Amino acid sequence: MCHSDRVRVPVPLRERLGDLVFVAFFTVNIGFITYMVDLEQLVVGDPRHFRYPLWPPRPMVDLVHRYGTDLDPLLLARPAFWRMTIWIDVLFFGPFYALAIYAFVRGRDWIRVPALVWSGTMGANVLIILMEERFGEHATPHFPAVLALNLPWLLLPVAVIWRMRRDHPFTRAVPA
Repeated sequence: MCHSDRVRVPVPLRERLGDLVFVAFFTVNIGFITYMVDLEQLVVGDPRHFRYPLWPPRPMVDLVHRYGTDLDPLLLARPAFWRMTIWIDVLFFGPFYALAIYAFVRGRDWIRVPALVWSGTMGANVLIILMEERFGEHATPHFPAVLALNLPWLLLPVAVIWRMRRDHPFTRAVPA
């Protein structure tokens, strides 16, 4: 049987239970991080003097500000590079998360290249942010806690790269 006599079919999610970790991560990112935590940093320019926006909800704004006050002065300082990482998250990563959730659940190989691009970009962004968090003008006095809270955004991109190492991460060839 030659390759042209074979078709690719998705491997059912029940046979890829490890992918549920990625689906959960992408879901938390789109539903909580990107369009609440990160969006707050775009709609509230100065956390010291602001009016509550229509979105995100007031308790989320207060939560973000509390985290910045207690642990992460960089989040409240909002330098230009930081705001750019937030724009990348809102404009590019948010839509990616929606597509990735669909692709990981349904077993769609076309997400491979976007997932690799996301992984590299996310990893670079987080490493740059962590360097500022540790040694920069707005370094946190609580670096171990901030590092621990940011570790998923370092480890999951590496895991996605590992998961996407094959040309067809979600499908298998079967006779036509």
